[in-house]
Amino acid sequence: MPEPLLAVVGATGQQGGATARALLDAGARVRALVRDPAKAGDLAGRGAELVRADLQDPDSLRTAFRGAQRVFAMTTPFGEGGPEAEVTQGISLADAAADAGVEHLVFNSVGGAERSTGIPHFESKRRVEEHIASLGLPATIVRPVFFMENLPWMVATDDGEVVVRMPLPAGVPLQMIAVADIGAVAAAVLLDPSRVPSGSIEIGGDERTGEQIAAAFGERAGRPGRYEAQPLDGLDEDSRAMFAWFGTPPAYRADFAATRALAPGLQDLPTWLAGTGWSG
Repeated sequence: MPEPLLAVVGATGQQGGATARALLDAGARVRALVRDPAKAGDLAGRGAELVRADLQDPDSLRTAFRGAQRVFAMTTPFGEGGPEAEVTQGISLADAAADAGVEHLVFNSVGGAERSTGIPHFESKRRVEEHIASLGLPATIVRPVFFMENLPWMVATDDGEVVVRMPLPAGVPLQMIAVADIGAVAAAVLLDPSRVPSGSIEIGGDERTGEQIAAAFGERAGRPGRYEAQPLDGLDEDSRAMFAWFGTPPAYRADFAATRALAPGLQDLPTWLAGTGWSG
């Protein structure tokens, strides 16, 4: 039997790219769905088949999925139209996968989506999850926690110190994961969906308070680290709801052991910082 063909949506983006690279590292047959093939030369050079597709064009998705046995799909709430547009994207993706006869869909959602958080971009992903379930399409829902890649935007230097400022109360732990590890988990599930028999998994790589995050950044930069909790005022509605949820634990509930079983190279924050070359 030939190896299954695995289609990856958003293969030039963060999560899709990480998934495509992990699959190629494993020697899988990969079809990379991209809007601009010129930006995916590295994937083509590693053997991926490039197919032009657009989340706004359901016909292009059905064509791109045709012949693929398994699909990795994700949506984003941060473009034009916000979370409502994300729901539309997700429904189109799921419908296209079902129409194309895909055997298994791996949908990247968000940790806590199933727990009625009230966070707009969590609720939009939950609506996509519900639509996937309504189709009866075999699927695995992967729910990552906070991205480590978001942390450097909250870091500054002040009088020789590394200062982390977040709208998160002092002493409250935040679960986090590196995007590369999200890709490793998604790839593992695409290669063998039976590895998540429950059909869903919340994934994380580390858990640290604001003070511990600041200490990790400070140690990496060779400077003292300081944490300053910020108020929720001034955040947009979505971010305010998310950080308010973070601040009243338990919020994220990642299964760290199951994550590591799927991604043996799972990174904690210091390991991820070292790998990025971040130095302050």
